[in-house]
Parts: sequence; structure tokens; C-alpha cells
Amino acid sequence: MAHPKSVYVCNACGATSPRWLGKCPSCGAWNSLVESVVEPATAGKNRLSGRFNALVPSAEVRPLAAIASEDVVRTPTGQGELDRPLGGGIVAGGVVLLGGDPGIGKSTLLLQALDTLQRAGLSTLYVTGEESGAQVALRAKRLGITGSQVAVLAEIQLEKIIATLAEQQPAVAVIDSIQTVYSDQLTSAPGSVAQVRECAAHLTRWAKASGSALVLVGHVTKDGQLAGPRVLEHMVDTVLYFEGDTHSRFRLIRAIKNRFGAVNEIGVFAMTEHGLKGVSNPSAIFLGQHAEPVPGTCVLVTLEGTRPLLVEVQALVDLGGPSPRRLSVGLERDRLAMLLAVLHRHAGVATGDQDVFVNAVGGVRISEPAADLAVLLAIASSLRGKPLPKGFVAFGEVGLAGEVRPAPSGQERLKEAAKLGFAHVMIPKANAPRKPGPELEGVTLHAVERVEEAIALVRGLEEI
Repeated sequence: MAHPKSVYVCNACGATSPRWLGKCPSCGAWNSLVESVVEPATAGKNRLSGRFNALVPSAEVRPLAAIASEDVVRTPTGQGELDRPLGGGIVAGGVVLLGGDPGIGKSTLLLQALDTLQRAGLSTLYVTGEESGAQVALRAKRLGITGSQVAVLAEIQLEKIIATLAEQQPAVAVIDSIQTVYSDQLTSAPGSVAQVRECAAHLTRWAKASGSALVLVGHVTKDGQLAGPRVLEHMVDTVLYFEGDTHSRFRLIRAIKNRFGAVNEIGVFAMTEHGLKGVSNPSAIFLGQHAEPVPGTCVLVTLEGTRPLLVEVQALVDLGGPSPRRLSVGLERDRLAMLLAVLHRHAGVATGDQDVFVNAVGGVRISEPAADLAVLLAIASSLRGKPLPKGFVAFGEVGLAGEVRPAPSGQERLKEAAKLGFAHVMIPKANAPRKPGPELEGVTLHAVERVEEAIALVRGLEEI
């Protein structure tokens, strides 16, 4: 009996290679080639494809101007913090991919959402491939969900799952998880590149044909990326990532892709004994708990999608060795090195012989450049050993020439800072309002154009 032939498939782009390579010759990704068995050219796969093609009628070609644009109808999940990254709710026929570390709360959140939708009168189906029905019932009991009528199917074979979906016709279905589903038409093992790609494609096609909303749960790799082929993210309409430390009670859900809404929106949850609960005021968990101001801390107004959040940035500057370290948690390390060079060149604050550590409180990741000014002020405060004034907040991008550039949505950031009682706000001069409104009453605005101007202004406030 001949051994099955194998090839190596790139997880990032799907290109194949007859042998393993450290770098994909097509897209250049490192360590992305995974061994896969070559599927024989049989009629079985075509029969499967033909069955699904029959579900979708052929569409006529029409001019773009003749196609009516209609707003999609969204169904709220009952979890406000989940609806936010979804764009307001689940869309009929939409496919959502939810990824996250093991034990972070993916199954818990989706079971809570399905129970809420079922009690609202929608038909739901929970397909579990990693647990038995008894284990799902036990989790529901721990969450305090009693008398739930959510339909549960413990199955991993694609053909049986599709048959059940066609029979039940649920409004919302969850597949937990896509890496456990396999098709008899493919000889490779569940979780392989071919199985994940084909199973996700057929499930997505079923959702589009039936008009049912589908949520796929995905595993993540040690690098925090969704396991399986990268094409999986291109197939679905929405990609959500769970973030946060499993040892912390707070969880974040971030929208990476959304065809029906804005991206980079986040939802904030707290893990309790009764499951995940939405946090109505997330800024409170990202601010440090200090009775009095301490050196090396500065509050930043960051923007996650359309939501302004107040996050405390902490910096520690200490005497280093022959090779000083630059370490950042929650912020880009390369940008930290750039900001230290700007601080030295334009403000005369030298840290060349110092270890510099920067941290964003609460486990949040900040990628926008509007955090630059707050990071520089926190570093300068730690180096001088003097805290910033009480009730001080800052935001603004810093350029290599030492200029402080404006941040988008400056007015929303100012309103959020004023709402939480901050009295001193340092902002780029371009973000300064011409006529402050009543919501900024009692707030002192410090508009700056240069880094050296910001450092000098802070030193003046410290002496008051």
C-alpha cells in the first residue's frame, strides 16, 4: 500500500511546497509551513461541493446603481459589551470568528449570549466539539443559567452538523470550535489546514444561503494568532479577539475585522462567579489606585474605536548597566526607543545610561501614537523623582522633530477626561477648542506645540 503523499502548506497565504522551509517562498512568513496530506482527486469532494452549491441560486448581473442599499438588521445579543465590537448586534447571515486563549471565557460568553437570545424568542443551537452535553449543562449550572431551552449538539462531523443545521434552522448557531470539526471527504486529521479551510468554507456558505447567523470559535497559537490557515479570517465577516491575562478578572474583546461595523472597537468584561459581566465604566479599571500622585505615572486618554478610555501609563527609570534595557508592556518597544531619543535631543533629558520600563495598567494594549506625550511625561517624572500634579491627564503624538501633533477625536477625549474629574489636561495646540463648552468648566487646558515646552510646563506645575 502506497504511503499518502504530503506537502507543506503555508498558514499565512496557503501556498504549498514539496518540502519544509523555514521561510515561505510566496509570502515570506517564517515558520508558517505545516505538513498536510495531499487529498486524492476523487469525486467525493465534488459531491460535497455540489450539494452546497445547490443551496445558492445563481445571481444576475446588475449595475451598481440599480442595486438598492439597505441597512443591515442587527439583533442585540443581550450583552452590551459584546454588541459594541459586533457593531450593534448579530447580523442575519453573518459569520463571526471569535478567538482567544484557552480558559479566557469564549464558551462562557457565547453560552450566556445564546441563552439571552433564546429567552428573547430566537431559535438557537450550540454545537460543541470539545465537550459533552453534560459538561455544557454543568457549566450552565455554574453560571446560574436555569431552565434554558438552548439546543445543544455534541458533534464534530461536518456532514452531521450541516444536516442538523438544515433541520433546525436556528437564527443563531455557535460552532465550538472550528478546529475540532472534520469532513469525511478529506483524509487529513481534524485541525489540519485542509480540514479547517474546507469546513469553515462550507459552514460559511450554509450561513449565507440560509440567512442564519453563525459564530465560529477558534483556537489561538502561542503567538496569539488564530490557529489554522490565514484564509480563515478572510472567509468570515467579523473577527473578534479575546485579550487579557487569564489570571486577571478583566477581559477585553477587540474587533479586528468587521464588514458590518467599525474595527478596533472593544468590549470590556469582568469575570465573576456567574460568568462574564459587562463593565459600564472601563476607564476605572485602567487607572491606578493611588491615594496621592506618585512619580512615573501619567494618565492618558486613548481611543479604542469610537470609545475614549483613560489609561494610566507607568514608567520606571533606574540606573542601568553597560547595556541599558528598554522594556515596554502594552506599548510598542520600538516606539519607546524613538521617544527616548526625541526626549534627549529636544528636551535635554538623557536616559542613555538608564534602564527604562514602561507599562500600561490593566493589561490594555495601546497602539495609537497619541500615547507619545503621556509616555514622555511619565519617563521625565520618574527620572526627576517628582510626581505630576493631581488630576493631570495628557495625550498627543510626538514627531522626530520634537513637535506635538494633534490626535484624532480631540473633543471626545477632552469630554471623557472632564467627566471623570481631571482638572489639568495637556493637549496638542491643534486640539485646543476655540471656545470651550460648559462640559469643560473647571478644566485647565495646557496646549503645547513642542516637547521641550511640555517638559517646562510640567516643571512649572510641580512648583505650584
